[in-house]
Amino acid sequence: MDLFDLVGNSKTNVPLSERMRARNLSEYVGQQHIVSESSLLRRAIKLDRLGSCIFWGPPGSGKTTLANVIANGTDGNFVKLNAVSSGVADVKKVIEDARTSAKLYGKKTYLLLDECHRFSKTQSDSLLPAIEQGDIIFIGSTTENPFASMTPAIVSRCRVFELKRLDQEDIKRSLIRALNDKERGLGNYSVEIEDEALDHIARLSAGDLRVAYNALELAVLTTPPAQDGRIKITLTDAEQSIQQKALSFDEQSYYDMLSAFCKSLRGSDANAALYYMQRLIKGGCDPLLIFRRLIAHSAEDVGMADPNALVVATSAMTAFEKMGLPEGLLPLSEAIIYVCEAEKSNSVVVAMDMAGEDALKATDDAVPPWVKNAVYGSKEDKKLASQYKYPHDYGGYVEQQYLPNGLKNRVYYRPSDNGYEKTVKEIRNKKGKKN
Repeated sequence: MDLFDLVGNSKTNVPLSERMRARNLSEYVGQQHIVSESSLLRRAIKLDRLGSCIFWGPPGSGKTTLANVIANGTDGNFVKLNAVSSGVADVKKVIEDARTSAKLYGKKTYLLLDECHRFSKTQSDSLLPAIEQGDIIFIGSTTENPFASMTPAIVSRCRVFELKRLDQEDIKRSLIRALNDKERGLGNYSVEIEDEALDHIARLSAGDLRVAYNALELAVLTTPPAQDGRIKITLTDAEQSIQQKALSFDEQSYYDMLSAFCKSLRGSDANAALYYMQRLIKGGCDPLLIFRRLIAHSAEDVGMADPNALVVATSAMTAFEKMGLPEGLLPLSEAIIYVCEAEKSNSVVVAMDMAGEDALKATDDAVPPWVKNAVYGSKEDKKLASQYKYPHDYGGYVEQQYLPNGLKNRVYYRPSDNGYEKTVKEIRNKKGKKN
């Protein structure tokens, strides 16, 4: 017992989400794709034969809880570190103690590393030999894609288990269990909760059990008992306790949604593009980033099929900068719909890439003399420059060579048959240009 126990910081002051952590696999919620009766992970845990692994999944999906289940089921040592607050010295101490324990007592050591994607290369390198030699069994926990965010040498020596967001029914079952649990939960409070309130908390927690537990506990602790002594949680109480849907996302989800937004623009699906725009912004994404992608795709995927798409997109960004949120989402939504519904052509990006490749590789790329700036040139330069044909003297267009000799027959821009490019192709045909 310490000073904080004496002044009343008892177990009941520990958050409900921490008190209700599953102690064994029978209490563990969700993730049946990796903890079902026939799964490799469940068999390895039961036999205490689990090797180094990484649990990867969104917040509140049960990564740390699963690690605690492993700790409760092993007779070995279990050490927990956080990658944010632990350094190389902490890792070396764990490894040294693990080797001593193995020699003196024959016990293996599990090292749980929370937020393992935050480990630097130097920290990871200090851990690698111990994993290879079996001095420790490494268990990493991360919300980020380990294949993208962690040292490949560590990931290649671990089995990666991906956890999914819990579904609404899993969340509800967990909340009901917490309400009935008198030892660790809220069973001593005599709570009566409306079905609509329970559904609301489960739905708006967005698969994050920690968020759901916190909302339920807040509702119970702040709702005064009725005359019969029961705490009655209504839908209004639930709405106030959870406020809004948990919409934050990890880095992988962020890039997945941004990719889906861009592909929806290209695929002419305004419904999907509008959803991903709202999901990204409500999750904390800067709206100007959405605008930058929208402007880029108005040129890349719509291009000359409808040049107005670029005008609409840039005008919408200007309007947003002047209006701010939330009104600024109106021009953004309008521009997204316009870009989605516009005719599509990637001829601009194809032409740009071809010209860029030639700019790097072409050898004979001297500018033709008649299109040079010969104002300060020699008499010969000025004589050759006089061969330049001024297009307006010929009605607005006259055929002549502008590209260097080594590229004079190159065609970069080829209009498609979509939208305004049909008109462009007709104009080019009248001029005798190659399409």
